[in-house]
Amino acid sequence: MKLTLDLLRHGEPVGGRRYRGQIDDPLSEKGWAQMRAALGDASPWTRIVTSPLARCRDFAEWLAGQSRLSLSVDARLKEVGFGEWEGLTAADIETRWPGALVRFRDDPLGARPQDAEPLDAFRTRIGEALDELTASYHDEHILLVGHAGVMRMALAWALHIPLAHAYRIEVANASLTRLHIEGGRASLVFHGSPRLDA
Repeated sequence: MKLTLDLLRHGEPVGGRRYRGQIDDPLSEKGWAQMRAALGDASPWTRIVTSPLARCRDFAEWLAGQSRLSLSVDARLKEVGFGEWEGLTAADIETRWPGALVRFRDDPLGARPQDAEPLDAFRTRIGEALDELTASYHDEHILLVGHAGVMRMALAWALHIPLAHAYRIEVANASLTRLHIEGGRASLVFHGSPRLDA
């Protein structure tokens, strides 16, 4: 029994690029266009699962309606909490805490922002959601609409990537990643495809 899991990152939110975390900004018009373009006319899924945050949920609800697919919202699939960095741009962070971003990139486990969600706790909640998904559905093709951090943790979960290296994975807006999961073993089919039907 094989599960195909597609992971779609949300497009650009209103307000552009920033360490948004769990701030619930909606998609911009550009973000909607990015997500539609990423999927094209393809609709191979049997169901859709989404983060509850609007930048994911709104598109997932629209797509589920268009495709007549079952949709579930899982609160565990929210983006990681960035603590005092929430809502700030990289420039804002560098101005307030010079060097903090470099330290974070070098040590995402130990150099987290004040009041940020611990990375191991984030990995645990994403892993629990994915464990439940893979235990519940077999021989299906599921689309998970989520965040860059969720995709990094999903890849760490699937491929046993050390948490200290998870932020080396680049995840562009509206990028798509596919995993095959069979017999408790996951394999990466592709990462960052710009068009599903290309």
